Amino acid sequence: MDKIELMVSASGKGTATTASIGNHKIIIDADKNIGPNPLETLLSALAACENGTANVVAKEMNFDLQGITFKITGELDSRGFMGDSNVRTYFEKVEVVATVKTTESEERLKELQHVVESRCPLYGLFKAANVQMTEHWLKAD
Repeated sequence: MDKIELMVSASGKGTATTASIGNHKIIIDADKNIGPNPLETLLSALAACENGTANVVAKEMNFDLQGITFKITGELDSRGFMGDSNVRTYFEKVEVVATVKTTESEERLKELQHVVESRCPLYGLFKAANVQMTEHWLKAD
């Protein structure tokens, strides 16, 4: 299982796009009338990717992971999207606050965070695009 190939089918009508993935459908709408916009969807996918990666890594580490909640914010300069070729069209900064339900120590939580950041495909994609990533992993009360 070295290479994984993924496939999505999609069709657009106006600003809305319906993506089909197997038996699932996702509606993404640039105007946010009937679904989240593409950038919000990307941030949601980052949360899902970090969560999935954390669960795989936690099993490998024998880490007591009872759940994670994410608050992710992204910042970009809209001038790039509006045609200014001197401004990039994607996120400049992304901040992730992950609140982890666990009985583990702060040290073990930081270890989990480090491994997740090194193995999460979407986190790696953001880093490769030179997006300033700020991550805060906190223990839930």
